[in-house]
Amino acid sequence: MRTFHIGDQIVDEQTADFADCLAIAYEKKLRPLCLCRVPGVPMYVARIGDQHVVKRMPLSGGTHGPQCGSYEPPYELTGLGPLIGNAIQVDVATGAAALKLDFSMTKLRSRSASAPADAERPEMVKNETRKLSLRALLHYLWHEGGLTEWTVLWTGKRHWWHVRSHLVEAARTMTVRGEPLVDRLFVPEPFRAEDKTAIEQRRAMALTELHQSAPGPRRLMLLVAEIKEFGEARSGRKVVIKHMPGYSLFLEDRAWTSLQRRFSAQLELWQANEASHLMAIMTIGAAGSALTMINEIAVMTVTAEWLPVESVYEERVLAELTKLRRKSVKGLRFNLSSSQPVAIATLPEAKPVPVALYLVPPEAGDAFESALSDMITARSDLDSWVWRIKDGEMPRLPPG
Repeated sequence: MRTFHIGDQIVDEQTADFADCLAIAYEKKLRPLCLCRVPGVPMYVARIGDQHVVKRMPLSGGTHGPQCGSYEPPYELTGLGPLIGNAIQVDVATGAAALKLDFSMTKLRSRSASAPADAERPEMVKNETRKLSLRALLHYLWHEGGLTEWTVLWTGKRHWWHVRSHLVEAARTMTVRGEPLVDRLFVPEPFRAEDKTAIEQRRAMALTELHQSAPGPRRLMLLVAEIKEFGEARSGRKVVIKHMPGYSLFLEDRAWTSLQRRFSAQLELWQANEASHLMAIMTIGAAGSALTMINEIAVMTVTAEWLPVESVYEERVLAELTKLRRKSVKGLRFNLSSSQPVAIATLPEAKPVPVALYLVPPEAGDAFESALSDMITARSDLDSWVWRIKDGEMPRLPPG
């Protein structure tokens, strides 16, 4: 249970008027202090749906105490570490994160509509500490939205409207070239047949910018959504988005071929498990015919609990982690390739110290093992759990 200093009050999550305190703090833009540390760690109040919640400032999770619900494992354990201070620059006064992107948010009108996703291939990632790829931006939104965290107490309570609300709220804390990211981002709201007309009107208003003509490069928008299917088209693919019935996007042949090559593992995991979801992030723009075209795209498979997953081995680990009452936090690669080790998850509430979980894939060589050894050695304040796939069955998870 977290305790906060808000204005001139000390309150905790069990205080009778806690919800009212948060509503007042939200309206007055008061910044709560989490009292897991002295003199307190600055946080902010967000509105998620019809509720107010206290959220940590971007990239501040490591400043909270290990037993605090707002604590996050060290960023060096994942692909987020190399990006801090380079591709992601946080203003400590406001909490806003200025992002540098490795993809374009505009398109020359004479260029082909759908560019291949080659920039997303690990072997071609350039300036990995300086700019965010499409995949890395999706990972950052997921991370800052708190969607990498899980406890069994949330079973059956995380749905698309929760996911959407957390993604949009996370985007409000980010800027790109001084412009709020949320102004260029569209995340579809849950579709309800009885509200079809109103939902489609709101969507049309949100996407108006796509169809505005002006001299110079055409501005693109970001779409984060769940893929329903890749349908047949005369050329390329018609991409059908869940919660956007009747609204199709189009992907050219070469981009579809590139997507299948670059994200083959994610597509295979999605196709093999009906409970999984395939999330996509894409830049979209209007063609001369007013059809909506996908310019660049990256995808990420998530479990039924909306936790990102990269392999069947990670699925095995997550299946066990999601049964635990204690919190687990899924690690993400961001710009890093699969040839580089990352902590696939952490158990921040484990005692006496948090535990980082690692997987060594069967094809891993000496370079991978050496890099993993260096990571573990560098964080002597954490315990480690390692599953070397070549050694056989998954070890028991750490107790406690």
